[in-house]
Formats: sequence, C-alpha cells, structure tokens
Amino acid sequence: MATRFLLTRLSALGDIVHTWPLAVVLAQHGEVVWLVEERFSPLVALHPAVRHCVPVATKRWRHTPWGQTVRAEAKKAMDTLRVLAPEVALDPQGLVKSALWATLAGIPRRLGFAPSHRRERISGLFYTETVTPRAELTHVVDLNLTLAEALPLPVRYGTAPDGSFLRPHLPNPPEEAFAVQLFPGSGHPQKNWPPRLFAQLARKLTELGLPVTVFWGPGERAIAEDVVRQAPEARLAPPTDLLQLASCLAAARAVVGGDTGPIHLAASLGTPTVAVHVATDPARNAPRGPRVAVVSGARTGASRGRAATGAARPVEMAEVLSALQGLLTEAV
Repeated sequence: MATRFLLTRLSALGDIVHTWPLAVVLAQHGEVVWLVEERFSPLVALHPAVRHCVPVATKRWRHTPWGQTVRAEAKKAMDTLRVLAPEVALDPQGLVKSALWATLAGIPRRLGFAPSHRRERISGLFYTETVTPRAELTHVVDLNLTLAEALPLPVRYGTAPDGSFLRPHLPNPPEEAFAVQLFPGSGHPQKNWPPRLFAQLARKLTELGLPVTVFWGPGERAIAEDVVRQAPEARLAPPTDLLQLASCLAAARAVVGGDTGPIHLAASLGTPTVAVHVATDPARNAPRGPRVAVVSGARTGASRGRAATGAARPVEMAEVLSALQGLLTEAV
C-alpha cells in the first residue's frame, strides 16, 4: 500500500510555490495530504500532486482562539487528519504552529529541519527526526527537497516550481493585466524597493511605449497609489483574489517586484520576471522559472530558516530596467 504523507506548509504565497517540487516528489511514492491556510488553498487543492487539501485558518483563529466557530473548525481539520492517518509528516515551515498538527494527529514519523535550518527551535519537540541539509544546498526549494531525500526518496536538486497546472482554472484577466506589472509592496517593508524607483521605472517604460500596471495586495494599496501618483501614466490594478492574481500574472508582458509571493508565482507560470532583492538573500529565496532575472543589493548568507540578510548596496533603476529589457528581448 502506498505511503500517505502529511505536508505542512501553511503559508505564505511564495513559500507554498517553493514547496510544490517537494509535493511532486512525494506524490511519486505515495499520497500527499497538505495542510494549508485557507486563503492559499487554491494553490494546493488544484495541484495534481496533492490528493487531499486540508485548510486551516490559524491567522483568523488567533483573534478569537476560544470561540465556538474556531473550536469547531480546528476540530474538523484535526478529525480529517486522523481519518486520513498519514504515516509520515514533513514540516518544511519549521514553526510550532506547523509542527504541532502532526503530533496531535498521532502521525508516528515526523520530519523537520535541524535547529540550524528552522525558524523556531522549540518546534523540534514535535519531530521524531531532524534533517541537516548539505552545506552546498542554499535555495529553499532544495532545502525542502532534503526532507524527501531523508526518507529516503530520489530527488533532483535545482528544479523549478511549475505553476502551469493553474492555467485551466484561471478566470479571464482584466485589461490592466496586459502590461508590465509592478509589485512595489510585500509582507515586510524592509524587502521593498523604494516607490520612487518603481515610479522612475514606470515612467521610463511608458516612454518606451510599454503599458504599466501597478499591483497591490492586502495592506499595500497606499504604496501602489504612491507609485501611480509619481508615474501618472501607469495604471492602478483592481483588487484581486488569488486566482485572479494568477490570471493577471499569466497574462503579463513581464513582472517586476521584490521578494514577494506574486513574483515567485509569476516565475512559476513562465512569465518574464525580474526580482529585486534589497534585504533577502537571493541564493536562498530568488524565484525559479524559465524566464527569471534577479537584481540584488542584499547580503548573502541566510541562516536559521530566515531569508533576511540586510542590504549591502542600493539597487539602481537602470539595473532593473536593463534586466527587464533583456528578458523582453529574449521573449520576442
């Protein structure tokens, strides 16, 4: 009988994209059950390697942790895991909130990273085995794959996430999507390339005859509006849900942004993608895909499961423009 694996990667968007190759390897040797935050569940439920998607809502639950609805939803997720009864759990996230589920569900074999490669040391209390990746492996996709190799399963390092499975499920993109898309925001302000430089890039692109649309996610609209104020010929994107965002990324002429989820998703869809790393190590977190360019001013040497390394130098607009033009030339 095929092994049933529990894969616990709750969030965020880019991290889930970077975990797809691990799911593919596991699916070649058994069934994959993936525990994920509900808002990212389309990226998991639709993936052909995933047999069972179990959504949770830990971010929403923390507002009323003892509420009746929260208890009922958490119990439903746990009951589902116990019924599915995976034999092996893998936790690439390395947090207590991700590691705890497998223990509570009674999964006998539970793999996570060694303390040097996980974000929270205490999460190791919930593992039966820990894995120390080889020193030459630095990218998060490859680090994730070491969990499968430890089982042991054959893996191919250097692989790129493939988001093509999403395309049949995407809605029609709006008119604003057929442009060079800029993503000036992210979940962490220290990762953001300055809005004035995005505006400079937008003005230059419109001078070259390329339409520009500035996209934004939760909490990022003010940054996007700031860019559009400084570059009035650029358009502000409409609000999007996750599949609408993917539809826009698939239709883009090209995408430019920092180390943020939409950039990794765009790269996986094969869209020409320029990633601007200002404070996170591209050796660990750069997008992987067939048409990707990385412009980095960040220090290297990420550790303890964290990509943040700080800035080594500023990234100039001309560098990003040159990288973008190179990708657009290749696409012709």
